[in-house]
Amino acid sequence: ALRTLMSVPSDNPRLLQAQYIALSRQLPLMYFVLLVNTWALAFTHWATAPMWLTLLVPTVLTIGCGIRARKWLLTVNKTPPASSKILATLRGTNRLVGIISAAFAAWSLSMYPYGDAYTQAQVAFFMGITVIVCIFCMMHLQSAALITAVIVNTAFVIFFASTHNITFIATAASIVLVSIGMLIILRHQYRDFTSLVNAQFKTEQLSNTNLLLANRDSLTGLPNRRHFFQTLDTAMNEALLQRSGLAVGVLDLDGFKPVNDLYGHSVGDRLLMLVAERLISAVSDTVQVSRLGGDEFALLVKGDISDEALLMFGKQLCTLIHESFELSEIPIQIGATLGFATFPANADNAAQLYEYADYALYQGKNHNPGSTCLFSASHREQLNADGVTEQALRRANLETEFHVLFQPIIESCTRETVAFEALARWDSPELGAVSPAHFIPIAERIGMINELTAPLLTQALQRALSWPSPIKLSFNLSAHDCATWESVKRIVEIIENSGFDASRLDLEIT
Repeated sequence: ALRTLMSVPSDNPRLLQAQYIALSRQLPLMYFVLLVNTWALAFTHWATAPMWLTLLVPTVLTIGCGIRARKWLLTVNKTPPASSKILATLRGTNRLVGIISAAFAAWSLSMYPYGDAYTQAQVAFFMGITVIVCIFCMMHLQSAALITAVIVNTAFVIFFASTHNITFIATAASIVLVSIGMLIILRHQYRDFTSLVNAQFKTEQLSNTNLLLANRDSLTGLPNRRHFFQTLDTAMNEALLQRSGLAVGVLDLDGFKPVNDLYGHSVGDRLLMLVAERLISAVSDTVQVSRLGGDEFALLVKGDISDEALLMFGKQLCTLIHESFELSEIPIQIGATLGFATFPANADNAAQLYEYADYALYQGKNHNPGSTCLFSASHREQLNADGVTEQALRRANLETEFHVLFQPIIESCTRETVAFEALARWDSPELGAVSPAHFIPIAERIGMINELTAPLLTQALQRALSWPSPIKLSFNLSAHDCATWESVKRIVEIIENSGFDASRLDLEIT
């Protein structure tokens, strides 16, 4: 147990680091106080003690302590070194405090025979107050404080007991009792210090774990959406400073939803994990793969971002994803569509870069699923036009600006009109007549298609009430209109409240 108390613990790197930081701030102060007291004692004995005691020895002690103080001062507010180096430094300090304590104790007691009762009392005061300061300053290195207290107090008691002076003997006893009390308090404080360091370490571990969970997709183990956008911001700043290029890719799986619906979420989750493994195996260190959510993944590409390189890279990924997956002896085949946008060719900031990559994916899904689409100047023009249309659509009065036209459906044999198909039209005060081929995809993308369906269906049913009974009404619905029970229920209520014969109504999902 005594050996443990006198040694530096080596099994706790965080404790070593905390001790090192604390000592770097406190030991220079200890050396300063020690040297001031040393020269004060030398000054009062200048006329009575030999020169080597009042000048030579204090000078040597000052040089030694000054070197040690400077070494510790240079570590203040610096990043602590490796644990092995800290351990070596603290063990060295442990050894040196024994030598320094013995040297100062021997020197101060050597001054005792010179001078009068006042200077002898100063020697006792010097040793007593110095040991207290040293214990306080080395309280975070328990072993060093204990070594100092044992050496100084042992020399103090033995020497002053030998003087047979009752005053000095009482002083020595008082100093010993004070030192013991301080060491007991030091022991408790050291335990609290160790507990605090350990608690802080556990808190940091928990914080790091939470940070990892907050930035990691729990299913695939890939960086998640939050981490992707943080990394994208950092990469954009680096690209701006280094004047280098950067590309963002957004990959969406084709045919994943039917697989998930048919075989269940467990198979769907396993499929996403296998897709993530394939993506990781196919990319280099210059590409970061993240999962944005659902069946959508993101790629952050550095290095060669030429159109040719991105198209080749995208083709490799799409081909890889298209290969069959074996899940519980079930061969599953899906596809992937990938959209890319580059900096600085396409975008000026991180948000814009991702938006353009997502738009390239959207265009690829609509026009050439299973391929790689690069964002281009024509896409930018179309995106700007879509943005204007989207804003106008959000501000539009759906009851007054939208109406239906009817296109006859003719029986080919009899050449008779058997039905009319309702066609949505938008006369915008801002944009004029807008083609349904333009505004319907935008309404679907921004989630407004359900709001359009209700007034248009109501208008069509009201107009159809005046038609002869054999004539039917054909009305097109978006797949989004049938995606939720609430939207389906709303359509049924509109039909029932209209008074139109539902048997004459054909609903087609487009």
